[in-house]
Amino acid sequence: MNLAVSEPALIGVDWGTSSLRAFLIDTDGQVIEGVSSPEGIMQVSGNTFEAVLDRLIGPWVSQTDLPILASGMITSRNGWVETPYEQMPLGACRLAQALVPHDTESGVRVHFVTGASVEHAGGPDVMRGEEAQIIGASALGLSEGAFVMPGTHSKWVQVADGKIVDFSTYMTGEIFAALKGHTILGTLMTDDGFSEEAFAIGVNAGLEGSSNLLHSLFHVRTLPLMGKIPKGATADYMSGLLIGTEIAAATIDEPEMGAVTIVGRNDLSERYEVALRLAGLECRQAPNDIVAKGHFLIAQAAGLVG
Repeated sequence: MNLAVSEPALIGVDWGTSSLRAFLIDTDGQVIEGVSSPEGIMQVSGNTFEAVLDRLIGPWVSQTDLPILASGMITSRNGWVETPYEQMPLGACRLAQALVPHDTESGVRVHFVTGASVEHAGGPDVMRGEEAQIIGASALGLSEGAFVMPGTHSKWVQVADGKIVDFSTYMTGEIFAALKGHTILGTLMTDDGFSEEAFAIGVNAGLEGSSNLLHSLFHVRTLPLMGKIPKGATADYMSGLLIGTEIAAATIDEPEMGAVTIVGRNDLSERYEVALRLAGLECRQAPNDIVAKGHFLIAQAAGLVG
């Protein structure tokens, strides 16, 4: 997009555990330009966050005097500036009121978006970064319903009237990595191409027997042992089993759940799409720059942009 046509209004930063994205956003909330880096908070040595950010967005800052919003794990205890958690329900206005300003040594002000928390019967749940993405969905007319955000720790988020009203975290991705890397199940796995058939078998097993996961996991070993699935498809079966179990748990109290919006940028999101359809649920993919739209709405509510 041409800078002469679109007037920059905001710089949005999505800074997670393993990666970093920044967006130059125009007065209509559209992304003019984007940059990315693998320098998530766990890859930044010596807490040199300011230097990393300056290198990434320095050219924009030198040309314009724009407000900067940052969200994600950069606001965690392991990040740059730790911010508190806001309670439900949580919309753009509450997030705008809770922004935490921070002036860098170079004189640039960064507004940090706070995280979100909720209390469940078994204990508290928290998120950082996902709240900005969910708020961005309302700019696309997605202001009601269920959202799933696949990842190391998948999030299921309930939204009503453009506000987050509840959410739950599932450690699906981390459990998969642990089982593959540190148990006997992983010794059977090879890096063959994706087997949708084995994945679907696993999904259906997870959907049908979610309360029996600890037993079902042993089938990851016995199915290839007995020739029921190819050895090269073992990882896909286990992936399906865990994702199917997650979906069953996340939807158990929602028999009338409508379309589920998937927020993600990789092949994991495609797996969730397959799994959700096997569960009989409609689903749709959110655009990749949804977090930038969230940054714009929060900045707008805070009076930082017109």
